[in-house]
Amino acid sequence: MNKPIKRSQHMIELSKDHHAGLLFSWKVKEGLKRDIELPRIKKYVNYFWEHHLKAHFQEEEALLFNRIEDDALSQQGKNEHQMLQNCINRLNHNENAVKDDYLEFAELLIKHIRFEERILLPHLEEVLSLSALKSVEAYLTLQHPVPFKDNYPDEFWIDKK
Repeated sequence: MNKPIKRSQHMIELSKDHHAGLLFSWKVKEGLKRDIELPRIKKYVNYFWEHHLKAHFQEEEALLFNRIEDDALSQQGKNEHQMLQNCINRLNHNENAVKDDYLEFAELLIKHIRFEERILLPHLEEVLSLSALKSVEAYLTLQHPVPFKDNYPDEFWIDKK
């Protein structure tokens, strides 16, 4: 069993965002298991992208990934962000998207979050200066006075018996 990762206080808000992303992925996968119509799931994917994920990616890149030149792990993080955004674009522009396309997206997001939590964020905690980490924390604290609340009204992932 994996031990929980101890995140530095400077980046704890990002880990909370990651938890929201894992829960989002679970909800998408649960909807697929329940054979929910794909347009309903697509609406939720777009809601989560517009209300949470897009800004989260932008923050990570601006606050962390772009601080170090030629950092392979930060570049991987940016590349994965682009891959995920491309998946969302494909889901939105492909009339013939199937369940596997949504499942692939959810699995990619889970894999990405695990990479960031287990590899990228610990790496950045090591290589960034304390003052840089403190400025990240100050920004995140100011921008996120309360954690993201997923209040999407169509709870298709819940068994309604």
